[in-house]
Amino acid sequence: MALQLCSSSSSLLSLCSLQLLRLSPIASPSDQFLKPTIMPQGILKKKKQKHSLLFCRSSNDESNEDYYLDAPVSVGDGFSFSGGKYSDEPSPADEWFEQGKIVKAHPVGGTGDKAKDPIFGLAMGGGSQTSSDLFRWFCVDSGSADNHPIVLIHGFPSQAYSYRKVLPILSKKYHAIAFDWLGFGFSDKPQPRYGFDYTLDGTCIQNPGRKSLIFVLTKKLNLVTLKMDSVCSNYCMPCMVAEYTTSLESIIDETTKGKATLVVQGYFSPVVVKYASSRQEKITDLILLNPPLTAKHANLPSTLSIFSNFLLGEIFSQDPLRASDKALTSCGPYVIKEDVAMVYRRPYLTSGSAGFALNAISRAMKKELKPYIEEMRRILMDENWQVNTTIIWGERDRWLSYNGVEEFCIESKHRLIRLPMVISCSGLATLRPKLQYCLAN
Repeated sequence: MALQLCSSSSSLLSLCSLQLLRLSPIASPSDQFLKPTIMPQGILKKKKQKHSLLFCRSSNDESNEDYYLDAPVSVGDGFSFSGGKYSDEPSPADEWFEQGKIVKAHPVGGTGDKAKDPIFGLAMGGGSQTSSDLFRWFCVDSGSADNHPIVLIHGFPSQAYSYRKVLPILSKKYHAIAFDWLGFGFSDKPQPRYGFDYTLDGTCIQNPGRKSLIFVLTKKLNLVTLKMDSVCSNYCMPCMVAEYTTSLESIIDETTKGKATLVVQGYFSPVVVKYASSRQEKITDLILLNPPLTAKHANLPSTLSIFSNFLLGEIFSQDPLRASDKALTSCGPYVIKEDVAMVYRRPYLTSGSAGFALNAISRAMKKELKPYIEEMRRILMDENWQVNTTIIWGERDRWLSYNGVEEFCIESKHRLIRLPMVISCSGLATLRPKLQYCLAN
């Protein structure tokens, strides 16, 4: 069932944003994985409320299983929010968390200092405080570990939950694995300068004026730790380390054995391609879902680039409706059911760390996406590229246009599958037959 505000005026959205910023934290900083819940469909608990923030329509129509295509009217389930509390009934977020496990991978960098709570918004929460050794990743796997592994990598700004319907189908023949990137879902959400800076490419992790920082270079399965005792300048070598690429290598090595198939969606595709370029011997197939391939794709949509703005980005990233609902629904003509939207919204309701991680990732994307796309094109067109690559393109994507994609696939000689009625970030359920076809052929 889909959430819809009875009024879409900017004044109401502003009121929602301001009210959400004033709410007290749902969890104490020590609660790492607190999972808020929502009302069961069609039922609204009656209780005294000081504020009535959101009003929704109700419907018990279950005919539409997952998404509403070009729905003229959005329907809800009686969801209401007041005082930072939801109903005590089990939620899809609870059920999803119970299916997964926490996997520790990728060494924590930085000085070991603890992130401080912001002067506005929710408290950071336990997920923003990194452990002393390795980051904590939320992973869900399905199928026998003896089968060929398929790693399903979500896009920006999504979660592993987007593969929830693909996992059980692939598990019949494969070992299907999905994880939340650092900064998303149930995984750790370290704050910039506190162990992880969310950089796509190399960045100097020893800031000017700060000494004795530890950084880690990952080379295949061996971890080499180096200690810097002198102040270095910005973007110096060899202090350049691609955080997302090395962290991806760590989590893949931790969750798979032998060769694996990688499936990745959207703006994280360049990260995966860069990783694959140095680990081709470990990858059998690479499936890219609506990857950014052209010069026009290098510009983030306004829905995401707003989070990179100075000051405003930090404020907007603390608004759960803007950071989650609006970001996910603006990419295509789908309306997400409320119980599904609640899972994506959960991180932004439980602590401020998710919002500030989103702010940091958006800034990195805005700054580094263009050269990363250029490098991805070069890698995929290189004659030394040996990985069997398929590009699946949902043509109803409002963020990434199809123009230039077919020309690139022809020139690079990679297989292209077009889906005229599908987008990539919300319509993954429709991709199930195509994924099975790609893996079988």
